[in-house]
Parts: sequence; structure tokens; C-alpha cells
Amino acid sequence: MLPIIGCLKKETHMNKKNSLIAAFVLLAFVQLYVPAKMILNQEDVLNKGREFKFKTAPIDPNDPFRGKYITLRFDANEVVVANTAEWTYNESIFVAISEDAEGYVQLDSLMKKAPAGTHNYVKARIDYIRGDDSYEIGIEFPFERYYMEESKAYDAELAYAESQVDSTQVAYALVAIKDGEAALKDVLINEESIREIVERRLKEK
Repeated sequence: MLPIIGCLKKETHMNKKNSLIAAFVLLAFVQLYVPAKMILNQEDVLNKGREFKFKTAPIDPNDPFRGKYITLRFDANEVVVANTAEWTYNESIFVAISEDAEGYVQLDSLMKKAPAGTHNYVKARIDYIRGDDSYEIGIEFPFERYYMEESKAYDAELAYAESQVDSTQVAYALVAIKDGEAALKDVLINEESIREIVERRLKEK
């Protein structure tokens, strides 16, 4: 009888050990799968998405430089609505977009669900709600940070800041959009990539 009990205990111990190993493998798979899927989705948007130009606006001078990315602000960042009561701060929404006469993005309307029959929309969040004389919803886009190598980010920040105070320069973010998902491709100043501008400035130092 005792050998049988010993065998049962050993088998139970092995089952627990196998279960722990299986749980560990599953956890490791999930931890690898999620970021890998996000990267693949971003690559798909970058490669297959339609490109839109989001004209930039001056940044807040009180917004500190963080050393790894440029903080972007956009000219088109508000949508007028009939009633603000149905919207809440930080709510996930869909923004229908189109292009103005110069080819830059303009925001047309807000929706709580992805629109049917069009691909010209982007997922975003509500940044603020203003409802005094006009009902305006501020939009927070998922591509408001442009990351660069830390050794080059400061020069990029300076170039971008200069473009925002010089009325002769035009800066915009080139964004790929597919089925509402967005991926920031580049930031251009006078049709030149900010990366190329930084490379040139570093060589001139």
C-alpha cells in the first residue's frame, strides 16, 4: 500500500511540475507574441496604409524637451460638434478626415464606431471638451511623439522648434493610416526629412 501512495505522490508532484512548466511557456509566448504582433501591425500600416500630411502647429514652450522624441502638435486638432454631452474626456473615438486644397489633413467629424464605406479615418482619444459659445472637442492623436536616436533628438527638436516660429517654413508629419490604425513615418520641414536635416547639421558642426 505504501509504495502505491508514494507513486501517487510522485505522480502528483510531476503533474504540478509539468503544469508550472506549461504555464511558464504559455506566459513567455504571450509576452513575446503581443509586442511582436504590435510590431507586425505597425509594419503593415507603414507599408500598406495611405499617407496623409498632418500640418504641425507651434509646440508649448513650457513643454520640456525629453531627449528621445519630438513632441508634435497639429493645426487640425479640434472638431466642432452639435452637443458635447455625449462625449467624455479620454474617450476612444474615430475621426473622419479629408484633405484641404493644399493636401493637408482636415478633421470632418467624430464617431463612436468605425465608419463604413471609407478608409479615411483614424482612431484617437478626446483630449479636452470646450462647450461655451462653440462646442469643440480636442483630439489627442496616437502619433504625437517622433522618436529618434538620443544623440540626434536634441538637434531634431531645435530644427522642429525653429520651423514653428519661422512663417516661411512649413512642417508636417507624414502619417500612414489603414483601417483607422496610424503609424508616423516621418516629420518633414520644407519637404525635407528632419533626419536628413539633422545629419546635415551634425556634419556642419
